[in-house]
Amino acid sequence: MRFLWIILSAAVMVGLDQWTKALTVANIPLGGEVPFWDGVFHFTHFQNTGMAFSMLEGARWLFLVLTVLMLAALLFAVGKRWIHGPLGLAAVACIVGGGVGNLIDRAVHGYVVDMIELEFMDFAIFNVADCFVCIGAALLVLWVLVFDRKKGDKL
Repeated sequence: MRFLWIILSAAVMVGLDQWTKALTVANIPLGGEVPFWDGVFHFTHFQNTGMAFSMLEGARWLFLVLTVLMLAALLFAVGKRWIHGPLGLAAVACIVGGGVGNLIDRAVHGYVVDMIELEFMDFAIFNVADCFVCIGAALLVLWVLVFDRKKGDKL
């Protein structure tokens, strides 16, 4: 049942990610900007062949292999019940959903479509899948530090 919940949740996240990327490609020319919230962020159509901040540009196959390995490791951990409970499973679902969203882009196009650019700080342009991965990673850290404690364990 936990795998079904993860798969369904991740599928919704993948759908949302792919929908926002399709909207970006259809409505914003490559390199173009659309203001959304003045002074906070705007949408910028960017094709990223690297990872965050375009590091390791062109390492498509490395990212594909690492993503598949990470997703397999997370699902293995769930299967072994190393990660469990609502928060742990939600974290895994977010990471899987975001990871698969970007994996689809890399496999099909050779790059990831990014569109969210923060105006109030100098930061990488990112996408919805990146948001899911970051939220999932933060939830997983919270789960490990707070909820996956044995009696008597101290930080």
